Amino acid sequence: MFKGSIVALVTPFLRGKVDEKGLRKLVEFHIKNGTDAISPCGTTGESPTLTHEEHHRVVEIVIEQTKGRVPVIAGTGSNSTAEAISLTRHAAEAGAAAALMIAPYYNRPTQKGLYEHFKTVADKVDIPIVLYNHLGRTGVTIQPETIYQLSQVGKFVAIKDATGGIDYASRVMELCGEKVAVLSGNDTWTLPLLALGGTGVISVMANIAPREMGQMVHEFLNGNADKARNLHYKLLPLMKAMELEVNPVPIKTAMDLMGMISGEVRLPLAPMERKNVEALKKTLKKYRLIK
Repeated sequence: MFKGSIVALVTPFLRGKVDEKGLRKLVEFHIKNGTDAISPCGTTGESPTLTHEEHHRVVEIVIEQTKGRVPVIAGTGSNSTAEAISLTRHAAEAGAAAALMIAPYYNRPTQKGLYEHFKTVADKVDIPIVLYNHLGRTGVTIQPETIYQLSQVGKFVAIKDATGGIDYASRVMELCGEKVAVLSGNDTWTLPLLALGGTGVISVMANIAPREMGQMVHEFLNGNADKARNLHYKLLPLMKAMELEVNPVPIKTAMDLMGMISGEVRLPLAPMERKNVEALKKTLKKYRLIK
């Protein structure tokens, strides 16, 4: 259902509040540059520090601004099933094409708990769901067998994987076939996962280089593996620069340096260390993203 380069959209802040004007400009930037879908209110969008009102408003603005030109995959995950239902219901009513749902964090549920959590949301809200696997952020892995079970009972159309790697993606594809698309949740893994049968990426780097990320993915999907591989290695240093500190600090700092938005992040995230800012600047200059 979803393929190509999907941006894990940042949430711009200005003096502590959501920068609604800046958010609308970002949506236009992505549509102009060929981004295949937009995913607000995920990890990169600092969803843990958004109030419910802000979360709702960000989703609404992105959907309003896209005007149906690209799908919106709204982040609606929570470690509370009731809260996940509420956020997912709002996304569906606002017109999102799908919901992106992280595994419940901190509680560390069993596979049975994960199954019941996601199934309960799917039973309550009629919207396609993209599961999100990120062991480092949540403390749990949504096992491939659990994904398969969910695919049999609800609209679980894809999995964004940021920590499972090659073996994990292979097992998901083996069990689920084309019923569940595999999307990379780590920019550097995108090409290897495409080679296994993945359909795209939910990308951090696409916030600043959407056309380039999209080109790499589509070259591979169109059968041009050599071109895609060359683009992978060309973009790799820029992808790695987005890992100089915890996401989304580097990407928002880069966007600030590029004059796109303020680089403001919310506590407990802190501004980027000076030495890392200098390293980031060198990389951005190499790619001619700043002077």
